[in-house]
Amino acid sequence: MPNRLLMFYGTECSHCHDAEPVIDKLAEALKVKVIKLEVWHNSENKKLMQKLDKISCGGVPFFYNEKTGKALCGNQSEQTFRKWMKGE
Repeated sequence: MPNRLLMFYGTECSHCHDAEPVIDKLAEALKVKVIKLEVWHNSENKKLMQKLDKISCGGVPFFYNEKTGKALCGNQSEQTFRKWMKGE
């Protein structure tokens, strides 16, 4: 199974909009795919986020690496996002 990187976001979330260009840039540079799942208007995506949120983030943006099980909560530095994407 290929590694899936998940970005949970809210349509109207300014923090999510701030993180998105960094995520997109790194995804392109690292040749990885990030699946973006909207949670404020999609209850199925929200349920999945709640199931995966073992770090008690409780909100968006929330990031989850299915291969490593590592999660990130909120905006992070480009370096932190890069490590998360690479599974470090």
